[in-house]
Amino acid sequence: MTRPALLSLDDALPQLLAQAYALATSQSVSTFEADGRVLAHDVTSALQVPPQDNSSMDGYALRTADCAHAGAVLRVTQRIPAGTHGTQLNGGEAARIFTGAPIPPGADAVVMQEDCEALEGDHVKVNKAVPAGQWIRRSGEDVTRGATVLNKGTRLTPAELGLAASIGLAQLQVSARPRVALFSTGDELVMPGDVAPDAMPAGAIYNSNRFFLRAMLQRLGCEVTDLGIVPDKREATLAALRDAAQYHDLILTSGGVSVGEEDHIKPAVESLGALNLWQLAIKPGKPFAFGKVNREAGGNACHFMGLPGNPVSSFVTFLLLVRPFVLALQGATQTDIARTEMTAHFDWPRADKRREFLRVKRNAQGGLDLFPNQSSGVLTSAVWGDGVVDNPAGQTIAKGDTVRFISFAEWLA
Repeated sequence: MTRPALLSLDDALPQLLAQAYALATSQSVSTFEADGRVLAHDVTSALQVPPQDNSSMDGYALRTADCAHAGAVLRVTQRIPAGTHGTQLNGGEAARIFTGAPIPPGADAVVMQEDCEALEGDHVKVNKAVPAGQWIRRSGEDVTRGATVLNKGTRLTPAELGLAASIGLAQLQVSARPRVALFSTGDELVMPGDVAPDAMPAGAIYNSNRFFLRAMLQRLGCEVTDLGIVPDKREATLAALRDAAQYHDLILTSGGVSVGEEDHIKPAVESLGALNLWQLAIKPGKPFAFGKVNREAGGNACHFMGLPGNPVSSFVTFLLLVRPFVLALQGATQTDIARTEMTAHFDWPRADKRREFLRVKRNAQGGLDLFPNQSSGVLTSAVWGDGVVDNPAGQTIAKGDTVRFISFAEWLA
C-alpha cells in the first residue's frame, strides 16, 4: 500500500487556521490584569497626549527673541513644577520649569539648566543662543484626539497597557479566554509524586508532556482543565472526549494519534465528530491530528488537536501549530513568529527530507551552537537551547552559513 505524501507545514498551517474562528464572547478587564490578553475592539483616544505643550527638561522657559545670542540675562518671574500651570511670560522674563510642566503662555523654548547660570536677585544668565521649539514636547505629539491607538486583535504587552492608561482607560475589552481540556493517553505514563524513581515499574515513564503543555496553554491565556491520564481503552477515551466537549472550546491530547492497536484517539474522535490525521513533513514531530467533537447539546462542535507523544515532538508541534491556533481563537491578528538570520557555528551534513527544527543556543561570539543530540525524546535539548534553527527540507548546514533562528523566549512569551 502506498503511503500518503507528507504534508508540508506551509500547507497544513493555513488549513488549520481556517478552522479557528475567533470566539464570540468578550469581557471587560482591568488594564492592570490585561497583560497577554487580546483586544476585542479598537481603542481610540478621547484626548491628546501630552494634553498640552510641556517641557522635556528641567531648566528655564523663555522667549527666543530674548536669547538670540549667548550671555542674555533674564529675570525669573515664576516657578512651574509638573502638575501646575504658569502665567503669561513677558519680554525679558524666564520661568523656572521642570520636566513635564506645561509651557507658559508667551514662551517658545526651554533651555536646560546645565546651559544656564543662576544669578543673585532672581536672575538667570543663558550661556548659549536658544532656537525656537527647543526641548518642548508638543500637545498630541504622542497621541492625537480621535486616533486609533490600539487595534482589535492586538495581543497586549506591558507597553500597550501603559499606552491604554495614558489615554485614561482603566478597563479594556478583551476576548474571552479559550477553555481547553488537556489529557494524555498511555498506560505507560506515571505522574511524578505517585511513584518514586526507584519504584518505577518496567516500561513506565513520567508524564512530562502534561506539565509543559499545561504551562504553555496558560501562557497563551487559556483556561485549562487538566483531565490527567486517560487509560489506553476505547471506552475511557470516548468518555473523556464526550465529557470534555460539552464545556470546552478545544481538547488537546498528547500521544495516541498514530494508527496502532493501542492508539484509540483516532477512532474515538471519528465516532464523536470528525478527524483529520496528518503526517507532517517536520522533524521533530510528524503525526498530528485535528478535528471536532460534537456536543450533546448541539451548537458549535469542540475543536480537537492531538499531538505526538515524544516530548520534543509534542513541544515543537505545539509551538508550530497549537500556539497560532489558540491565538486565532482569541482573535489575534499576529500569530506567526519572526525568523532571525544568524550564523551557524556548527556543521549539519545530514540533509533530511523533512523540514527540521534544530535545537540551538546563542553563543558569546554571536553565532549558534548545536545541541549534540537532536532526538525527539531528548527534552534536555529544549532546556539547554534558547531556540531552534528552522532548516528547510533537504538542506545541509556548514559552519558559517546563515540560518533562520526562532527564539524560545519570543515563542513562549
